[in-house]
This record gives sequence, C-alpha cells and structure tokens, in this order.
Amino acid sequence: MEHIVTVQDAVTAFADFMEPTAAELDAIEREMPVILVDVDLLDAQIATLDRTPTELDERRIRRARRRALAARVALVNRTTAASLPGGAA
Repeated sequence: MEHIVTVQDAVTAFADFMEPTAAELDAIEREMPVILVDVDLLDAQIATLDRTPTELDERRIRRARRRALAARVALVNRTTAASLPGGAA
C-alpha cells in the first residue's frame, strides 16, 4: 500500500509572492461593474438552460446583454480618457 503524502509546503511555499499587487487590485476594482453585469447575464442565461425561454426570459437576457455592453463601453471610455494626455477626448 502506498501512502499519499501532502505537498502543502511545495504548494504554499511561494504564497507571499503570489498575492496580487496594488495595481492588479486597482484594475479589478475598475473592472468590477463589468464583472457584475456579466454575472447577471450568466444568471439570466443559466435560468433558461433546462427549459424553453419565455418572453420574459428573453427580455431579461436582452436587458442583461445591453447592460453588459454598456458597462464595457463605459470601461473602455474611462480607460481611454485616462490614457489621453491633457485629458482631451
């Protein structure tokens, strides 16, 4: 019989170096609105996986897609505006 040993030390040996940097955390914070509306879109789509979507389901998915697109456009616009010199658009 072989014994199974853990490799916890090997797995967590570099844990301190694997923490996200402040810049990565800021990027996640900027993208959070997009992440949240993507979750809403997935929720709407998952709700219809095992049945035929009703008109209400289709409207919910359309609204979620529009919100997701709007959030992505807003993120791109904020990113573009922040990267332009002098604040010009």
